[in-house]
Amino acid sequence: MKLFPLIWSNLWRRPVRTGLTLLAALFTFALFGVLAAINLAFGMGVDISGANRLVVIHKISLIMPLPVSYQERIGAVPGVNALTHMNWFGGIYKDPKNFFAQMAVDTPTFFDLYPEYVVSPEQKKAWEADRSGAIVGRDLAERFGWKIGDKIPIQGTIYRRKDGSKTWDFNIDGIYTPGKKGVDATQFFFHYDYLKEGARMATSDMVGWYTVRISDPNRAADISQRIDGLFANSSYETKTSTEKAFAQSFANQMGNIGAIVRYVVSAVLFGMLLVIGNTMSQSVRERTNELAVLKTLGFGNGLVLFLVIAESCLLALTGAGLGLLFSWGVLTPLVGKLLKQFLPVFYIPGWGIALGLGIALVLGILTGLVPGIQAMRLRIVDALRRV
Repeated sequence: MKLFPLIWSNLWRRPVRTGLTLLAALFTFALFGVLAAINLAFGMGVDISGANRLVVIHKISLIMPLPVSYQERIGAVPGVNALTHMNWFGGIYKDPKNFFAQMAVDTPTFFDLYPEYVVSPEQKKAWEADRSGAIVGRDLAERFGWKIGDKIPIQGTIYRRKDGSKTWDFNIDGIYTPGKKGVDATQFFFHYDYLKEGARMATSDMVGWYTVRISDPNRAADISQRIDGLFANSSYETKTSTEKAFAQSFANQMGNIGAIVRYVVSAVLFGMLLVIGNTMSQSVRERTNELAVLKTLGFGNGLVLFLVIAESCLLALTGAGLGLLFSWGVLTPLVGKLLKQFLPVFYIPGWGIALGLGIALVLGILTGLVPGIQAMRLRIVDALRRV
């Protein structure tokens, strides 16, 4: 700490150059923050998936249904202590661009399997008693201005009603809130029985997929094999995986977003490495005579190396800190608002901030190492001769 004033004053010896370097670092790490949020958004559900939940789908494709009779047989597998089922509805509210997830769920069991969707007991009770009732996410309700008691017409694109109509009317009985950060609050849940009784096409004996809660997450592989073994060589073979693996495979259908983000970040950070490295090289070169004076006063080679690297790290960390702060407080919320319809979960995760600062520290060390070694090897006589 005693050397901090010296390091700080050396950093601002050329204020214009330092300011421009900080500005470049600020925008670099602001972009890093947005890319971290994008990576999180496309992997939505992966990090928050329940460790004790499995997903059972048709072996060929998620879009192919499974018999409702499977529920009893899956529930009898040792290690399974609860399960529910869901159906994708795929309707339109007013305009095709108003996309959001609508799912017909098994009313008695759904919220027991998904405690991260928090809804008040009163609203849940009203929903259970209303066959055409729906519970919607907080963000979805805010987007369309819905409130409890509203009647919402949705045009079915997959399921038509028995009278030939495409319009399904729902009553908003509840609004759920995320139980933890990262939970999607833009979904629409309604009764499977309402779909089963009202749809023209046969759905009474079929469901979309099952979600299973197991007692021991360490037995996930064994229980998955047992479930799939029950229906091997049947007309509806199953594929069971952990909820995290299921969410990851679903995200991967849009491409390996994580790899793309890493390539972009690597290119940007390499450019930042050159910028900070150039700044530090010029700074050390301009202070050759001062470094000689410091050595004359008793500053050892190791201490001189430390001063240069500390200055480089301070420059990188200051720029990164300002950039991440700007991204967290301004840029990411703005981008998230613009992409709310497509990426409902959009924020910089804690690991993103920690990783950004860690990368900045490494950049600081790397960019300060070469000029620092040059300063350390500087001979006093040679340096003073340049004065």
